[in-house]
Amino acid sequence: MTRFAAPIAEQIWDMKYRFKQADGAPVDLSVEDTWRRIARDLAKVEAEPAKWEETFYEALSDFKYLPAGRIVAGAGTARQVTLFNCFVMGTIPDSMGGIFDMLKEAALTMQQGGGIGYDFSTIRPRGASVSGVAADASGPLSFMDVWDAMCRTIMSAGSRRGAMMATMRCDHPDVEQFITAKSEAARLRMFNLSVLVTDAFMEAVKADGPWDLKFDGKVYHTVQARDLWNKIMRSTYDYAEPGVIFIDRINQANNLSYCETIAATNPCGEQPLPPYGACLLGSINLARLVTDPFGEAAALDEAELSKLVATAVRMMDNVVDASKFPLPQQLAEAQAKRRIGLGVTGLADALLMLGLRYGSDEAAAQTEDWLHAIARASYLASVELAKEKGAFPLFDVEGYLASGTMRAMDEDVRDAIREHGIRNALLTSIAPTGTISLYAGNVSSGIEPVFAYAYTRKVLQKDGSRTEEEVVDYAVKLYRDKFGEAELPDYFVNAQTLAPLEHVKMQAAAQKWIDSSISKTINCPEDISFEDFKDVYMAAWDSGCKGCTTYRPNDVTGSVLSVSEPEKTATPEVVALNGEDPQMPHGDVIYMADPLDRPQALEGNTYKLKWPDSEHAIYLTINDIVINGRRRPFEIFINSKNMEHFAWTVALTRMISAVFRRGGDVSFVVEELKAVFDPRGGAWMQGKYIPSILAAIGGVIEKHLIAIGFLEGEGMGLKSDPQAEVVNMNGRRGKACPSCGQYEMRMVEGCMTCASCGHSKCG
Repeated sequence: MTRFAAPIAEQIWDMKYRFKQADGAPVDLSVEDTWRRIARDLAKVEAEPAKWEETFYEALSDFKYLPAGRIVAGAGTARQVTLFNCFVMGTIPDSMGGIFDMLKEAALTMQQGGGIGYDFSTIRPRGASVSGVAADASGPLSFMDVWDAMCRTIMSAGSRRGAMMATMRCDHPDVEQFITAKSEAARLRMFNLSVLVTDAFMEAVKADGPWDLKFDGKVYHTVQARDLWNKIMRSTYDYAEPGVIFIDRINQANNLSYCETIAATNPCGEQPLPPYGACLLGSINLARLVTDPFGEAAALDEAELSKLVATAVRMMDNVVDASKFPLPQQLAEAQAKRRIGLGVTGLADALLMLGLRYGSDEAAAQTEDWLHAIARASYLASVELAKEKGAFPLFDVEGYLASGTMRAMDEDVRDAIREHGIRNALLTSIAPTGTISLYAGNVSSGIEPVFAYAYTRKVLQKDGSRTEEEVVDYAVKLYRDKFGEAELPDYFVNAQTLAPLEHVKMQAAAQKWIDSSISKTINCPEDISFEDFKDVYMAAWDSGCKGCTTYRPNDVTGSVLSVSEPEKTATPEVVALNGEDPQMPHGDVIYMADPLDRPQALEGNTYKLKWPDSEHAIYLTINDIVINGRRRPFEIFINSKNMEHFAWTVALTRMISAVFRRGGDVSFVVEELKAVFDPRGGAWMQGKYIPSILAAIGGVIEKHLIAIGFLEGEGMGLKSDPQAEVVNMNGRRGKACPSCGQYEMRMVEGCMTCASCGHSKCG
């Protein structure tokens, strides 16, 4: 039986990938059972299932080939889930009926666990006239709020979460509002945002020329291109969003440019896709293919690599036929093009094993060579599949060979495609692999550098206590096994010590042989100057990248915990301000030992809330208590003449008041209420779409907390709490993992990811 390389690997398997019955009883008794389940399911579509089951099992064993999490968790379980990770939905019509048809499709896709992308550029700008109804349009951002509320509801219904990407063209009249939308920290939290940047715009930026913001042929505003670029950069510098997608470059480099146009990507950006496009993902674990690691003969076994790639391509092609799809349009699109996204993980560890410093010219050259070898092996494997099973239905030999990666591909590969066709239109992509990398023994993620060579993880036990365990990077563990506790050589660098432009160099080297795109985060130091920060994006453009995502620690997005040397821990510290040790059951809510006592008299305010569909108004009275000269909420009363509201308003009154009296950061009450989505429909109030009457109540409470100085502003979080505060190692208030409550959130491959439990925003 396979032994997991680290306790965290077994825990990730048990928590995320192990097949269990509805009552929690395990069906997969070992990880070999998981590999067997996947291999058997994906071999079913073969003419010789038994033969290919063994071949697939061998590729999966020892974590050499890592299908994406949805395949590992779903294949062979007979569950109604998709095995595809990424979807871009249909083009949004510029009509109310069409918009809400798209909303329904998004909900159905996320219900099955798919992450989705949408281009909101097709919706007319705010203030544009709406013919036939004598009204002005509310603009794309108002409808993004509706999508955001829907996504929260799908999550709260208990289904596997699906993240969302929203894109907007750099010439849309509402792009400036789109750029700054996330300056409100509570707004559009279920979205990643990216601006679609065109070649013409980048040329105008460099020339400091004018730039028209237009829709449907009408110019609404003209701005200076460099001013708009600086606005994108400033928002990204301050709030880590929006990202930048070089959309013309993506379309020019697309193998299918002769038959599709791309305007959006999946949530993490590694899959630019056409309307209803879908893609499945998988990764070759390079760290497992190095022979004689840290030795004089250290090398990647390229013969084993080619063999493994061929098997992986066949397995992934079979997923197209084995998977379920939320929508028939997605099935048709997937079968017409059969695109797959084969990538890598463990790259940084593999480079370390060869003695190469990530970010160096030598490491970039080696990365390019390895990915060229993978691309070549992928194309040749897909040609062999085409001989056996036929080319993808939309294959056009002249159009295909004149497009995308094929223009630079080896001539013998081009000749093979010309003669036999190819089974899969696009083959390579580099996706976020944070969780499957932990499952594989904590190898480095994707093409990212090692984030931390070692850190201490707190593990919640069944009795409520927490134990500590050291989590060590896979390559570091091999080095320790070989050389003991000797000091790590200078070529061991991590995400925090690399210069941002070294990140860009590695991304650009990898992109040369990637058909689709790359999910990568360029970590920037907090004190990087704004001018140097802008240079990172310009370097990404100049070096041929298809997009750019950075992360700079700041007060809005939170601070990534600093990492320490392997023998030290990176444990966040909890500090009580009144000399008492706070209890921390979960998250970042700090409870006092006893509820507050109610004084005889309290000051407060009463608010009237008129919900459009209700005959009677709701009245909310919020009373405050003063502690150490600061006001904080103490109790709430919710009343209405509408007797239909009686039971739930009484329940809400009692529950919220009980939470208020426990002290600490109670701002989560606001966020939970604002996230409630009424399937019967919400209402437009003061220019915003409010998804339910409970969300409206949450908004009233938020307004009160801002007025008394308890919150900084809408969605901006707690002001200094008079009872307790959480600070991390850097003396800053960090963000807790929404899954396990630990303060181990870090930005990896464009996704906030928990190092303690593997929870990721990207699912």
